[in-house]
Amino acid sequence: MTQDDGWRLFRGDRTAREVDFPEAPPWRQFAHGTPGTRVRHRPYLIGRTEADVVSAALHLRRPLLVTGHPGTGKSSLAHAVAHELSLGPVLQWPVNSRSVLKDALYGYDAIGRLRETHLRQERGGPEPDIGTFVRLGPLGTALVPRERPRVLLVDELDKGDVDLPNDLLTVFEEGEFEIPELSRLPEAQSEVPVLTHDPEGGRVTVTRGVVRCREFPVVVITSNGERDFPPAFLRRCVRLNLPDPDEERLRDIVAAHLGDGALSDVDDLLYAFLNRRAPGELATDQLLNAVFLRKGGVNLDAEGLLDAVLHRLGGTV
Repeated sequence: MTQDDGWRLFRGDRTAREVDFPEAPPWRQFAHGTPGTRVRHRPYLIGRTEADVVSAALHLRRPLLVTGHPGTGKSSLAHAVAHELSLGPVLQWPVNSRSVLKDALYGYDAIGRLRETHLRQERGGPEPDIGTFVRLGPLGTALVPRERPRVLLVDELDKGDVDLPNDLLTVFEEGEFEIPELSRLPEAQSEVPVLTHDPEGGRVTVTRGVVRCREFPVVVITSNGERDFPPAFLRRCVRLNLPDPDEERLRDIVAAHLGDGALSDVDDLLYAFLNRRAPGELATDQLLNAVFLRKGGVNLDAEGLLDAVLHRLGGTV
């Protein structure tokens, strides 16, 4: 095996073999114990001006609307705030074209409750607790009353239905919502423990079907600028635009993620990235991927490999 072959895990020679997988990049490592939980204490670099905007949103208890090109760190900002302020795991609501406000507030499994009720009746047992079939969504969990607020990431709101921002206004203004399935229960069942969206699990007690926050959550809303939001919605948000990092900031990002030693012998990758980058064309993590592979012994001058790592984000593939 030549030195050049050392990094090749897959060779395409139809020969079965067992290989030792190298350590994954820091941003692709996952926490042990909690399924699907990614390690989130990785470094996050932000300018003083942008950090001050975040602080303003925290003081005002207003949602922070974060815009910027892909790869500028919009979603990661929510995790950085949660980590720095010790606010626990981030509650995430990834928005798509089918997202509706109710799903973010709570879900009620009526069919599951009906099925369980029939089974217990056949066995002569008591009816199941309705709270077992109610689970708060990420927004609903964020509004649970606590001494310290939780961080809610509403990711890519611009991908949602055109009416979704307006649907959020009442919740953001009032800091509460009602669960009709619980508010209709008799007085004897005024307090119902329900499941939450919290990654750490657990239940919370809902009184008379109303969830009302004590401290407004830290809401970080990201947008890729695919469409405009209503003025009434924008008026209730603090807006932050994350700029594309310049050469100095890119070097700081590489050093923060991969160590100061990663900056040696990567000038060609950095300049190639800057030369190819047009607004929205490349993301910073693509540069990190290229540097990580270079430091792992991959020959990034090999035909087609640099193009594969630094591919454009827009247009056809």
